[in-house]
Amino acid sequence: MDEIAIEAQGKMNKAIEALRYSLSTLRTGRASAAMLNGINVDYYGEPTPINQICSISVPEPRQLLIKPFDKNDVKSVVAAINASDLGINPQNEGHQVRLNIPPLTEERRRDITKQAKKYGEDAKVAIRNVRREFMELVKIDDSLSEDYQKRIEEDIQKVTDEAIKTVDQVVAEKEKELMSI
Repeated sequence: MDEIAIEAQGKMNKAIEALRYSLSTLRTGRASAAMLNGINVDYYGEPTPINQICSISVPEPRQLLIKPFDKNDVKSVVAAINASDLGINPQNEGHQVRLNIPPLTEERRRDITKQAKKYGEDAKVAIRNVRREFMELVKIDDSLSEDYQKRIEEDIQKVTDEAIKTVDQVVAEKEKELMSI
């Protein structure tokens, strides 16, 4: 495989990793510290990721325990969780915050599955954009022979097909996880 195709594959793998990260933030009915990724707490006037100012543990399968390193931050943690789209009411226990994750309804599972599919489509678009970018690079490079250009384009297409297949597998795994709980 040509180094251009390998470079394209590297960029496509980054899109797949971004998809995995996005899917990890979706609520599945089980407690996971990854659910809180993307929630920023107002920390002395500066938006700070919640996992940088708190320790997050999972004492039970449907419960998260958030302990701020500074007890004065409990109120801002509660406010940040309420402002997020988690749909969970935090319980302020004075020095820590407890999140009880309710079981998901069938309708909510379907909504989350739709969101997972949307993330998958976004990843596919990113992969296709990488393919287009590298195909254009190959076409404008006059130093390459036509046969070599065709071979590179075929390699890029193979890499693209593999990446899209991986995206479909990752989304299917998440769907199965969501619908089986």
